[in-house]
Amino acid sequence: MYSEVLDVLSDYDASYNTQDHLPRVVVVGDQSAGKTSVLEMIAQARIFPRGSGEMMTRSPVKVTLSEGPHHVALFKDSSREFDLTKEEDLAALRHEIELRMRKNVKEGCTVSPETISLNVKGPGLQRMVLVDLPGVINTVTSGMAPDTKETIFSISKAYMQNPNAIILCIQDGSVDAERSIVTDLVSQMDPHGKRTIFVLTKVDLAEKNVASPSRIQQIIEGKLFPMKALGYFAVVTGKGNSSESIEAIREYEEEFFENSKLLKTSMLKAHQVTTRNLSLAVSDCFWKMVRESVEQQADSFKATRFNLETEWKNNYPRLRELDRNELFEKAKNEILDEVISLSQVTPKHWEEILQQSLWERVSTHVIENIYLPAAQTMNSGTFNTTVDIKLKQWTDKQLPNKAVEVAWETLQEEFSRFMTEPKGKEHDDIFDKLKEAVKEESIKRHKWNDFAEDSLRVIQHNALEDRSISDKQQWDAAIYFMEEALQARLKDTENAIENMVGPDWKKRWLYWKNRTQEQCVHNETKNELEKMLKCNEEHPAYLASDEITTVRKNLESRGVEVDPSLIKDTWHQVYRRHFLRTALNHCNLCRRGFYYYQRHFVDSELECNDVVLFWRIQRMLAITANTLRQQLTNTEVRRLEKNVKEVLEDFAEDSEKKVKLLTGKRVQLAEDLKKVREIQEKLDAFIEALHQEK
Repeated sequence: MYSEVLDVLSDYDASYNTQDHLPRVVVVGDQSAGKTSVLEMIAQARIFPRGSGEMMTRSPVKVTLSEGPHHVALFKDSSREFDLTKEEDLAALRHEIELRMRKNVKEGCTVSPETISLNVKGPGLQRMVLVDLPGVINTVTSGMAPDTKETIFSISKAYMQNPNAIILCIQDGSVDAERSIVTDLVSQMDPHGKRTIFVLTKVDLAEKNVASPSRIQQIIEGKLFPMKALGYFAVVTGKGNSSESIEAIREYEEEFFENSKLLKTSMLKAHQVTTRNLSLAVSDCFWKMVRESVEQQADSFKATRFNLETEWKNNYPRLRELDRNELFEKAKNEILDEVISLSQVTPKHWEEILQQSLWERVSTHVIENIYLPAAQTMNSGTFNTTVDIKLKQWTDKQLPNKAVEVAWETLQEEFSRFMTEPKGKEHDDIFDKLKEAVKEESIKRHKWNDFAEDSLRVIQHNALEDRSISDKQQWDAAIYFMEEALQARLKDTENAIENMVGPDWKKRWLYWKNRTQEQCVHNETKNELEKMLKCNEEHPAYLASDEITTVRKNLESRGVEVDPSLIKDTWHQVYRRHFLRTALNHCNLCRRGFYYYQRHFVDSELECNDVVLFWRIQRMLAITANTLRQQLTNTEVRRLEKNVKEVLEDFAEDSEKKVKLLTGKRVQLAEDLKKVREIQEKLDAFIEALHQEK
């Protein structure tokens, strides 16, 4: 239970840049001093990866020891149990720890501050929480990141500066005391030695190699190193063979101390030797510290909780506290409801916007590339032949693709409208970023049915081949459609001419506007061309070269110098206006032409082939809109809904994405409250368990 409290606090510390003050045993030492071996002796299993002289502890490892019937280990975030009595499980555990360490280390770094949490249970284990830290180094060697030494120091200091942390300072007895780096660091963090336990390792090698055994006595009595400690211990953690079992090491340690001159000559006291005595002493010290500090920590979190709850009440009195995950679930339901709304759009609305959007997309092509070229001929047969050929080419190459583009854009627009339109007072702008991201990702993933264009091509081709207008109502609708299209083009042409020749006398007089020199030239050219059109109202679309020469000479005689290209540009707009006005007059005449059309009378004045063309286009638009609407409502809306669900599921698994998309003071405050309450509940439960144990 205590380990769970530490895990929650560790997450809270990382998120909020704070440091909890609950006890844990922090194992520090110079590299290769035997830290990991001491920890393994306390845990009674060879659980850590090892290498000769190479840095193996690359990130902190929090080991929670507790008593249990079976000797097993498991990670905090995994359900797999490693049987520590089986060599293959031990090898797998060591490999997994090494993998996790390497995964924690970011690119360009050698060590990481991220903690690996491991629980170890077994018979006879002393209950405590230990943290194994990377060994302190003096020199950065090749292959290491340049800041490795500083990073190890900062990680070690971060753990040791907790006033309730017990520092287990490991010193290699086989090397000169003067080479120790860690003792200086420990004395800085705990100058009075009130929470430090000093451990001298490799005492067997020290006894053999040290010329004066009294030097070992000085170390154990705290007289040699510039640091103070609660207790001093001497241990032996094997002969340096990584394949030795814990039992063999313990037997060797006990045998060594039984025969050691250090004990026989009373240089060392019996309670100061063996990892067994060390383990008991550390456990006693740890639980004493826990009992003294845990209630103080709980009170601190009670105060934090009160402050956060007060802030919520004052800032959001009418809102329920929802953390990020709860807000995401609420937003998810809202988004799915909005997607369902797409299926509630009426067929009429779909078809109206599809037909209108499609006509806006294709109207320029129909008028400029089909109608205008065909209308240059006076012959009915040539007009119809030109129209049929151009319609066939258009249907084969462009029209189906344009129609699908329009349908996809229409679906996106309607989807966006439902996702973004405010819902009145109930609208919560905290979801806006999330909704926008879901919308964009869903649209990105959506792909229109590949067979849609082929089926559309056949339908559109059949619709455009039909020339049979069955009743007067359809005839009048086609005339109205044609008039609207031509009026819009005429308005654009009038604006183009006005920009070309400048304001007329009325605007010049009312708004004090003048023509530029270029506009004056265009105006003179326009007037000359209009005179020519008046003389021949059935003039073809293009000027002959002799006509251009005549216009230029007429203008020069009036002192206006013009370029032939300027005459052509002006002619294009003047002729276009003349043609559109003529077409509109003819359209007006055709209002009474349905009777002649129905009975196939040949009357040159009332040959309304252009009305039939616009009826064919109008009918094609209606049939296309109907087909696209069916594709939308029967297939595409459902596929889009499926995409939205998949996107929401992906986002639900991505914590970083949720943090990025659900932001703001309100979200952070709810997150803080949730975390602080969780910590306080765990602390209260732990304190209650401690009281019951007493």
